[in-house]
Amino acid sequence: MTIVAERPVTTARETVEPAPQPAFQEAAEPVAKDILIIDYSGDLEKVWATMILASTSAAMGVKTRVFVTFWGLQVFVKDSKRITGETWMQKMLSFMQRPGVSHRKLSKMNFMGMGPWMMRKLAKKYGVASPKELLEAAQAMGVEFIPCQMTMDMFGLKPEDMIEGMAEPVGAATVIGLISEHSVPLFI
Repeated sequence: MTIVAERPVTTARETVEPAPQPAFQEAAEPVAKDILIIDYSGDLEKVWATMILASTSAAMGVKTRVFVTFWGLQVFVKDSKRITGETWMQKMLSFMQRPGVSHRKLSKMNFMGMGPWMMRKLAKKYGVASPKELLEAAQAMGVEFIPCQMTMDMFGLKPEDMIEGMAEPVGAATVIGLISEHSVPLFI
């Protein structure tokens, strides 16, 4: 035998009236946003993308920061520096992946330097600024380039190895703080 509980029957319908809206509503104050590009690659096409996005957002009046870590940090070593680091492993890493914005390789189709050469030729032909030119423009517009302290320590990089205008090195906690406060993150 099955017992079925009866549901109470309601006969009156309840109507909920929406609250009256004022004729004029003040617009909410816009939340100030800024962009934080997290640059962890030293590949030519990714460096180019980072510099294009950073310079464009700064030109649009958006506060822009670029946190550079791991291979992305090698881009911000002075072009004149050939070997960086203190230990043989740090020196070997810089030898295998030459630091500096002018010495970037493609992630695909590098072909012993032919790929980057072709990319630079095409960029020149079609009036696309080089990563170095875009970096200089971004710095002139106030983009803040922030090196990763952990990566600097790991690669044996010193402040004097880096290009002029770099911010003080910070750690991951600072970056997470920026993202959780108000920065829109972009990972490149």
